[in-house]
Amino acid sequence: MLQELLAGLGLALTTGVATQGGEEPPSGPPAVKGGGLFARPNLLAWCIVPFDAKNRGPKERVAMLVKLGIGRVAYDWRDHHVPTWDEEMSLYKQHNIELVGFWGVNDRALDLMKRHGIRTQFWVMMGEAGRDQKEKVANAARGIEGLAKKAKEVGCSVCLYNHGGWAGEPENQLEVIELLKSRGVANVGICYNLHHAHHRMKDFAALLEKMKPYLWCLNINGMKDGTKILPFGQDSDDVEILRTIQKSGYRGPIGILGHRAEVDAGLALQQNLDGLKAMLEKIGDAETVNTYK
Repeated sequence: MLQELLAGLGLALTTGVATQGGEEPPSGPPAVKGGGLFARPNLLAWCIVPFDAKNRGPKERVAMLVKLGIGRVAYDWRDHHVPTWDEEMSLYKQHNIELVGFWGVNDRALDLMKRHGIRTQFWVMMGEAGRDQKEKVANAARGIEGLAKKAKEVGCSVCLYNHGGWAGEPENQLEVIELLKSRGVANVGICYNLHHAHHRMKDFAALLEKMKPYLWCLNINGMKDGTKILPFGQDSDDVEILRTIQKSGYRGPIGILGHRAEVDAGLALQQNLDGLKAMLEKIGDAETVNTYK
């Protein structure tokens, strides 16, 4: 399983729409919900399955999301979660929770989405192999192309997930996407995570502009002092991140993180919600703040 994950770790973004024969997979972000980019209905919960001090099961996790008023989720997993995949997907549907992420690309995941009639985007990490930039891009594109074709067979797409190193830099991801596009592979985009991008914050606005045509999800994080995982809004400087995202023209899901195994995932999400609300109040966005009440 470890080799399987390393070969294709990723997320799956879904619209919750049943697939139809010959239907093209999504090739962009899901529509903004709730009327605003940072409105509560447009937020998704990420890293709340293995990263949860309470080790919730599907029923408890869904109850947590419903209580918090979060209607979008990204699902990360470990081997022991596989037996409950179908239960989790069924509960999401029952409670109108939109699956916006599925960690790991393999035949079981593809079959799961097909079984539940979900159109997804799998967010995967590129490989890094080659002597120079051209060879690295070509090799990475070759690996992603195979995944993208498998995903397309079940009405799905692929996103590139930044998890550090050469493969996590947007410029390299964009080269791979453009090469695939030239080959007729159009169902590939980007999921960008601020907790893996502390070193790129000085040129964050410029990066957003470059990524925007292919940016299908943006997961935010508190960026104080370079600490890897922090709830958003722990530092007043986070308000500038919020403003930068708003000004960028990005229109897609905004992810908030659990990702602290020693912390109750519900508490971690609530801390993000509280921080976001505080930052929105600081910039005077009363309309969006009202969605947090």
